[in-house]
Amino acid sequence: MPASLRWRIPVALFAVSAACWFTFPLSTRINLGLDLQGGMHLVLKVDTSKVSAEARNQDVTGIALEVVRNRIDQFGVREPLIQRQGTDHILVQLPGVTDRDRALKLLGQTAMLEFQLVSENSRLVQQALDGTVPKGFRLAEDETGTPLLLDTEETLTGSILSDAFVDAGELGLPVVSFRMNKEGAKAFGRLTGANIGKRLAIVLDGKVQSAPTIQSRITDAGQISGRFTREEANDLAIVLRAGALPAPIVVEEERTIGPSLGKDSIRAGLLATAFGGVLVVLFMLVYYRLAGLVAVGALVLNLLLIFGGLGYFQATLTLPGIAGMILTLGMAVDANVLIYERIREELKAGRPLSLAVNAGYDKAFSAIFDSNVTTAIAALFLYWFGTGPIRGFATTLNIGLAASMFTAIFVTRIVFDLMLGTGGLRDLSMLQFIRQTTIDFIGKRKLCYALSALVVGVGVASFIARGDARYGIDFTGGLLQEYRVSQPLHADALRATLSKVGLGDAVIQQFGAPTEWLIRTPAGSEAEIERVTSLTREALRSDYDAASPELGRIERVGPVVGKTLKEKAWLAIGWSMLGILLYVAVRFRHFDFGTAGVIALAHDVVVGAGMLCLLGRQIDFIVVAALMT
Repeated sequence: MPASLRWRIPVALFAVSAACWFTFPLSTRINLGLDLQGGMHLVLKVDTSKVSAEARNQDVTGIALEVVRNRIDQFGVREPLIQRQGTDHILVQLPGVTDRDRALKLLGQTAMLEFQLVSENSRLVQQALDGTVPKGFRLAEDETGTPLLLDTEETLTGSILSDAFVDAGELGLPVVSFRMNKEGAKAFGRLTGANIGKRLAIVLDGKVQSAPTIQSRITDAGQISGRFTREEANDLAIVLRAGALPAPIVVEEERTIGPSLGKDSIRAGLLATAFGGVLVVLFMLVYYRLAGLVAVGALVLNLLLIFGGLGYFQATLTLPGIAGMILTLGMAVDANVLIYERIREELKAGRPLSLAVNAGYDKAFSAIFDSNVTTAIAALFLYWFGTGPIRGFATTLNIGLAASMFTAIFVTRIVFDLMLGTGGLRDLSMLQFIRQTTIDFIGKRKLCYALSALVVGVGVASFIARGDARYGIDFTGGLLQEYRVSQPLHADALRATLSKVGLGDAVIQQFGAPTEWLIRTPAGSEAEIERVTSLTREALRSDYDAASPELGRIERVGPVVGKTLKEKAWLAIGWSMLGILLYVAVRFRHFDFGTAGVIALAHDVVVGAGMLCLLGRQIDFIVVAALMT
């Protein structure tokens, strides 16, 4: 056995065993992203501007984070992700959550519960109705619309509660019963004992839920009645048990993916992987024959190592992550192509097969290593500046790069050494479509300069002409709804439908097939978002009920978040360019090589972005990730 195999074979066997172990079973080791299984991605902003100066001295966002966590835990979401971002933002991911409206209400409801006495002084009530509310009071309405004057001086809050649960009230209607803690029981006893015969308003987030008359002193429990459904009562009990938010919460970014769209994404990802893989395998087997078979075996191991790495690091597999996986498989084949072409050159020079194989691997190594390192630099900055699916893409790409380096250089080398050592490999035949190039590339440089300038000029002009329309909502902010129907629709008919409900200015775009449409509108307040989504849903169901319109996803990005994402995209591109420049300069000890390489990269990015604008496509963070590869 050659000396080089004594340590390579055990290492290769260990890698294969580890890959098989960590990929079994995949379903329990690899997390699927929201774009593959459906769910909600939210970025919540804690509005600290509406809290007291005393409360600002506390960690308001930290308190809000715990309240949100408690609510989600009681909501029953499996494996949610809740993280703090910066000083006043909270990232929430809810896999499998399909009831968007219920989840948003549960998370966004402040749940400030107050108990306030109702003033029976007719003079003060009339004064308040005339527009002058007495000091220490506020004007409200009960559940029937009757005006009430509430005494704000003697107010007890929801902090006195120890538990809340759904119970059956009059006529079997659901009510929320609550119990009080020790201190709350004393305070509530004093308040009710001193005001028997008066009305006590139960106020939730400034709205009177009920205002019963105090019949006797109460020290242990009570009820909140209202026009609740069973689900609403249950959610109210959850937020009361979890506690009130210390400050209002605003949804600055929302990405809701329906479960059917997630299944379609998995199917599309698997088909893309299978189709691309089959084409690669066929090419390698036909063109490189036995060497191609060795490369295909390395590809299978490469795929196992990628899944094993994702499982080991408990990474999340996203749709862009699948794209990263396909990309790394292509790069792994590219490494084998470089090696085989070097072997071909050595064989043409008359070297023996064993020496040609050794020289092919040795001479191709530097090119393979450099290409993988520069790609890894871009992937690292993508991970640093990206969020959600983009990080999934970068993670998969980096794991795949390491796996492809190992399989293309290490594993295939072992196979060739084994075949050479046992005498099973005496010849290595390969096809060659292009024998020798006779094109004078340098002589045609002026023509290429002109063509390049033309393409860049057209792309830049298109980029400038489209203005903000060139960017997706990742960078500009707004509300994006994706609807699917069972029958093809025409853009004019869809616009006419939306115009009936005042949404004629919405940007409509066909997405894929004529049965898939994107509807884009500006992102306003919470109430405005709710109004637009409701109007869109009702309008489509009214005019196209037979086509079964289905909401596939909703994406909402606030203008502040959009501006931040745009800045991160430019930073990711800039730092990647700089990192590659420095690496190439150090690697080849000359800044001219690095500068030339970065100029070529910038040229390709400009051409790619320009062509996307020319074709009417929008640029978002996923497009930036694709351009950076």
